[in-house]
Amino acid sequence: MYPVAYTEYRRADAKKSYLIPYETYKLKNGLTVVLHHDPKRTVAAVNVLYKVGSRNDPPGRTGFAHLFEHLMFGGSQNIPDFDEALQLAGGENNAVTGADQTLYYDILPADNVETALWLESDRMARLKLDQKSLDTQKKVVVEEFKETCLEEPYGDLYHHLNELVYKVHPYRWPVIGERFEHIEDASLEDVRDFYYTYYRPDNAILAVAGGYDNSLIRDQIEKWFGDIPPSGPNHHRPELPEEPEQTETRRKKVVADVPSPVIYLSYRTPGRLHPDFPAIDILCFLLGSGRSSLLYRRLVRDGDLFAEVSASHNDGLDSGSIMIDARPDEDADYDEARNALFETVNELVRKGVAEPQLAKVMNRLEQHNHFKSINVSSRASELAFYAALGKPELINLELEQYLAVTVADVNRVARTYLRPELLSEVDYFCEEE
Repeated sequence: MYPVAYTEYRRADAKKSYLIPYETYKLKNGLTVVLHHDPKRTVAAVNVLYKVGSRNDPPGRTGFAHLFEHLMFGGSQNIPDFDEALQLAGGENNAVTGADQTLYYDILPADNVETALWLESDRMARLKLDQKSLDTQKKVVVEEFKETCLEEPYGDLYHHLNELVYKVHPYRWPVIGERFEHIEDASLEDVRDFYYTYYRPDNAILAVAGGYDNSLIRDQIEKWFGDIPPSGPNHHRPELPEEPEQTETRRKKVVADVPSPVIYLSYRTPGRLHPDFPAIDILCFLLGSGRSSLLYRRLVRDGDLFAEVSASHNDGLDSGSIMIDARPDEDADYDEARNALFETVNELVRKGVAEPQLAKVMNRLEQHNHFKSINVSSRASELAFYAALGKPELINLELEQYLAVTVADVNRVARTYLRPELLSEVDYFCEEE
């Protein structure tokens, strides 16, 4: 067992080592700006996070937020090809849509940071929205839906699982959408309404990190973003329904063209800002992340019932889950394997974890945080994310919150959330030949 003094020393040391300086302010149009200046860097990252995800898809238009991510690369009034313009400045970019937000990120030489500001501001203010662009991107997204959800084994997992877990909240459909017909039926009017509702500066975070000119950056941001109007009264962002409490186990069996049976377990947990979040995250790591985790040791390394098993933490803003993905060995009896899986989960709930196990996780957390903090793009992304939560200070405080988690905390959240009444289970079975 690690001595207490060692653990406390590491925690105190971590608090000093990874402090990331930043400043944040708002433009008059509501755009939140977060700046992290690092003069030693020769590159800069410019990230724009819009507080819109699949949870905000309009009724009967699921997958719309994902479609819009594609439309944002279709050109704007002054920039017919976003990628080409950024590449000419020595940069690269990408985007990702989630359930809660959509993030666009650019990285380029620090001397060219204003190019990225110009590019991002032009598509925020003057995105090209015409029928040709819409038709092109609808085809791309529909094809992606078919390839990933209909043609891939287990590709429709989140269609089954999400609708099992959620009954009223829009988390009940996956990011890619409930049905591809919802995308096919999207109109130009739908697209424009979505743009002027959610892609406004008062619903966005601009994060800039790296070696930009600190004496110019605020004026540059004001120049390119300051005159973009916020959302108007005709584009109200509706409140989302609150999901009722789950009080019993839910289970769904899916017979499909899959290579082998798989068991998916989802235990509902609170949202991203709940005080239990760090302890639940650590619990997931101990339960099923890597070869030293309990599930792997018990069911794969020391047993012959499972080919692979893992656990992860789904960290939605409004609600999350402890996810377990377990693939029985092809020669194993399915019922025996499933029983062993639940016995192992229940073992952790009954016996809990010990201090040496937690100490190993703490050391890995510090190492991971150190290497992540080296990356300018990661800094910009995290600053944008935390600012969207309304808590940019978490960039420096969240590691401390994790390192403050005790064995008692981990064991408490295991008992609190790994309960049958919070479980939703999807089981895949192979079609009979």
